[in-house]
Amino acid sequence: MEKPEQVKSGIVALVGPPNVGKSTLLNCLLGQKISIVSPKPQTTRNRILGIVNGPDHQIVMLDTPGIHEAHSPLNIEMVRIALESLGEVDVILFMIDVTMPLPSPKKDLTRYLTGAGKPAILLINKIDLESREKLLPILNVYEKLYPFEAIIPVSAKDADGTDILLKEVLARLPVGPRLYPEDIPTDSSERFIVSEIIREKIFLQTRQEIPYSTAVTIDRFHEEEHKKLVTIDATIHVEQKSQKGIIIGKNGAMLKKIGTAARHDIANLIGRKIMLKIWVKVDKDWSRNPRFLKELGF
Repeated sequence: MEKPEQVKSGIVALVGPPNVGKSTLLNCLLGQKISIVSPKPQTTRNRILGIVNGPDHQIVMLDTPGIHEAHSPLNIEMVRIALESLGEVDVILFMIDVTMPLPSPKKDLTRYLTGAGKPAILLINKIDLESREKLLPILNVYEKLYPFEAIIPVSAKDADGTDILLKEVLARLPVGPRLYPEDIPTDSSERFIVSEIIREKIFLQTRQEIPYSTAVTIDRFHEEEHKKLVTIDATIHVEQKSQKGIIIGKNGAMLKKIGTAARHDIANLIGRKIMLKIWVKVDKDWSRNPRFLKELGF
């Protein structure tokens, strides 16, 4: 029996505070979008797995929800998912960005790295927003907080510094077989990614608490081979009747805007024509309902 090909192969966790660009970096390294992105914090709720393949390597990257002081059941679960990832990886990428305030003893998130016992690399993202001189105070503070094996300034938006990042990660991965087939970029199902795309459009189109009060489920995903058409029925769940009105909008304008934007991205993902129907349903306090959170995959 032929032995599996031996390459640099391992699991890397991408962790850090909310809204520092973790999902943008994952999409950049993959060369395609599998993790949703918005300017609002705490957009990522579940752990997203992306697979970076090369001729001599396979990096399985876990994009995790942002680590923050959590109070609601949903947010507590999000932080738990992020922290649990640290115990099962070969390398940790701890990401911050240049616009963040410097950490204080009470707000030093590097403390979560201590118990993991894994090699950790600090990524300083969004260097396209500041001059290089602004990096020095950040470097000085974080070097004293934790013994990072490397500190790499990057711009996930511009793919600046990602070649150095990959080199540093590969230097710390073991040699072994590929953990996934070479031709798949993620282990997430199309249904899950479609629900995330719709949720992203809600984040981009609505304001204040509305995006955080919504969840998306896929009720039907039907492929018609002869028509090269995929029919998708989705439900946006909100917690209050007033939120339902905002999501639908005057004469259905907001829901149409969300659906049109989502349909475009879903068609690009699947490579077929899409018929997308979206309903809005009130599920009071769904974010505090353990049964509903379980249905969402938490």
